[in-house]
Amino acid sequence: MTLYIRRESSKLWKRFCSEITTEIGLLAENWKYLVAGIICQYIHGLAAKGVHYIHRPGPTLQDLGFFLLPELGQERSYISETVFTTVFVSFFLWTFHPFILKSKKIYTVLIWCRVLAFLVACQFLRVITFYSTQLPGPNYHCREGSKVARLPWPKNPLELLEINPHGVMYGCGDLIFSSHMIFTLVFVLTYQKYGTKRFIKLVGWLTAFVQSLLIIASRKHYTVDVVVAWYTVNLVVFCLDKKLPELPDRTTVLLPVISKDRTKEENHKLLNGNGVDPADWRPRAQVNGKIDSNGVHTDNSMNGA
Repeated sequence: MTLYIRRESSKLWKRFCSEITTEIGLLAENWKYLVAGIICQYIHGLAAKGVHYIHRPGPTLQDLGFFLLPELGQERSYISETVFTTVFVSFFLWTFHPFILKSKKIYTVLIWCRVLAFLVACQFLRVITFYSTQLPGPNYHCREGSKVARLPWPKNPLELLEINPHGVMYGCGDLIFSSHMIFTLVFVLTYQKYGTKRFIKLVGWLTAFVQSLLIIASRKHYTVDVVVAWYTVNLVVFCLDKKLPELPDRTTVLLPVISKDRTKEENHKLLNGNGVDPADWRPRAQVNGKIDSNGVHTDNSMNGA
């Protein structure tokens, strides 16, 4: 048992080191896209904070989802956040599975470049939308009488560049469309294409649907915020997926075609990437369907027959 554990640990360590080398090379080529995507996440956070300054609390708008779904209450608002956190962490860990598992289909750096491209495009549309029309927030801390329904104007310009982690949970005004659904749907759509487990794909879509209902029941968004997210994110991912270069498929391994008459030594050289005798690549002339090993035609017919 101990010998087996040592052997498997050694294989795992070699696999991890090999993957590190591969991913570092990809990171050197694509780091600019990752940095740009992370910067855009920061800009999106600033935009969400900015609309909180101009948010005007008011009566909650009439909403079909509010009428159909019972209100969870302020004390149960953590349920939707728990589901979202589970989706986020699960997807994040899945993108790093090539470092551990033997069977792999993606490269971690390349998949995050793709995911960030989807997120940035959706968030760009989101910022335009919630700045175009500000709706009174339905969440409890955004209603009339709440002290945090509007942010006090900043005392200095540096405050505009600060993002308070508390504001991520208690923002107001950034409604159409739901940021939680952007992340959830992008993750589910990405796994739908690059994941390999059909059961997990079904669970992912079911979780996205349940997440939608929980967001509405928690009164964190209007129903329109969730509905718009469903078709906008799907359309954005569909369009961008056609434009972005396809990821290389790691499950396909191309091996050279080995002739039966090659010696074991020649086959070993070919599999190791070493060239064989160039004469093996000379063209073969064929007459009457018979050639010898040197490429010389052999005619077994009798003269005058």
